[in-house]
Amino acid sequence: MIEILTPAQVDRARRTGALVGDILATLRGRSLVGTNLLELDRWTAEMIRDAGAESCYVDYAPSFGRGPFGHYVCTSVNDAVLHGRPRDQRLEDGDLLTLDLAVRLDGVAADSAISFVVGDTRPAGSVEMIETTQRALAVGIAAARPGAKIGDLSHAIGSVLHEAGYPINMQYGGHGIGTTMHQDPHVSNDGRPGRGYKLRPGLLLALEPWIMVDTDELVTDDDGWTLRSATGCLTAHSEHTIAITEDGAEILTLPTT
Repeated sequence: MIEILTPAQVDRARRTGALVGDILATLRGRSLVGTNLLELDRWTAEMIRDAGAESCYVDYAPSFGRGPFGHYVCTSVNDAVLHGRPRDQRLEDGDLLTLDLAVRLDGVAADSAISFVVGDTRPAGSVEMIETTQRALAVGIAAARPGAKIGDLSHAIGSVLHEAGYPINMQYGGHGIGTTMHQDPHVSNDGRPGRGYKLRPGLLLALEPWIMVDTDELVTDDDGWTLRSATGCLTAHSEHTIAITEDGAEILTLPTT
């Protein structure tokens, strides 16, 4: 289903997006050496509850996972890149952490992810990886305007990733979002311009370039959710929810502070 939101729904999406951005910013500030991933999950649950919102994750049980996710935020560390299920693990100096969060407020969802390095140590290539996903996200957003095609966004994102020399996995990518978290259209992180669905005002998209250093293959943890690089290499992931407006793309998931 491709959902076009009303102006009133887009306005509610702005509030949802701001909440997601603010929660992620708070979690980033609390992600210190020694912080337990389960603490991050507990804090997320508290902030969602205090805002009167609901988690898009805790009861989520799609075909690619094993049962309900059962947690409130994805915590992917180092070689984990997507759907990292929180577990009893303390962050160490130099860990590359990705936090991915989706919530629904007043009937509209928003989804965002950030990657950053914990502590003072910077593993080789870690900062460059994160910055590459951020650049790819920025050019994808810049390509999103009424009349553009999904393939234009995918091509823009993929061009940055290819130029930086990273393999691209096509199994998982961006997606439509609205009253539910995952909708059509699918937005691959590489593609051909001029192809696919034509963007219209009122469409919400979650764009999410993610990369692994030296492979495009994933393996799944025994938890049935956490996806890791097949070679154990570092990974990174950046995501924003955007609204297509008459003037172009509006980023909804920026923090307010």
